[in-house]
Amino acid sequence: MLRIITASVALLAMNAFAADTQPARASSAEEPKVMQVAQDACVAFLPADVAAAEALLAPQFTLVNSQAVVQSRDEVLAEIRDRDPVYSEFRNHSMTAHVFGDAAIVQGITSVKGKSGGHAFDVAVRFTDTLIREQGKWRVVVSHVTAIPDQPD
Repeated sequence: MLRIITASVALLAMNAFAADTQPARASSAEEPKVMQVAQDACVAFLPADVAAAEALLAPQFTLVNSQAVVQSRDEVLAEIRDRDPVYSEFRNHSMTAHVFGDAAIVQGITSVKGKSGGHAFDVAVRFTDTLIREQGKWRVVVSHVTAIPDQPD
């Protein structure tokens, strides 16, 4: 009988531990807010608005770009300042969001057109943005993009 009680207590303890280690999902009301941050980033990059980008990108921001190169926040901001690339389109779509307390993940597709180094480009990338909420404000900490190969007609 003692073994059954001990096993039952151990099982209850494991279930309680597992419940405590599961990330708490925030209300779905936060999901549109984090998706808006991803949209606001497009709005900042399109006209090369450095101040807007600085406000959206956390100080420790990193980007894994479509060439698998890791760029720091300073490197990304330098590209914006230098206006290379120059975008004629920078648009997010097909997005989903998941919020876990003060952390969030936004995924979707970004369609970009423009010029870089004098060469035109027109690409679509899948993105995953990780955001954190500090002092009530959502900021992007990590962004990872993967080029979507051209689909044959």
